[in-house]
Amino acid sequence: MDQRISFVTLAVADLAASRAFYCDGLGWTPALEVPDDVVMIEVGEHLVLSLWVRSAFEAEVGPLATGPGVAPFTLAHNVATPAEVDAVLDTARAAGADPVSGATERPWGGYTGYFADPDGHRWEVAWNPGPIGQRVLP
Repeated sequence: MDQRISFVTLAVADLAASRAFYCDGLGWTPALEVPDDVVMIEVGEHLVLSLWVRSAFEAEVGPLATGPGVAPFTLAHNVATPAEVDAVLDTARAAGADPVSGATERPWGGYTGYFADPDGHRWEVAWNPGPIGQRVLP
């Protein structure tokens, strides 16, 4: 198996709201849309973010775990400067994101903050001063 990820699929409760957040609010462009089913957005050279109606997701993948708390993963958007972290967080909040936490300097040397999309999926916006942070930028 090649060492790569091709799709990140998020099960969403309201496809129209998620599409509005990502496409209208954040300004991302859909690559494929199937009404009332899925919106796919190219987010990297070989990576697609798929927003899939929760009921269709469950029918194929299985029942979703429910309960209090946050899903045990984050999505991350790295940027080149700390000022860009603040700008992206502002854009997400203007698009209707739950602000979760403001940007702060981290003990490991980076600068990060978090927001949540309409379904509560956590996004980290980060400036990472090391070589990994430099490698993940376009």
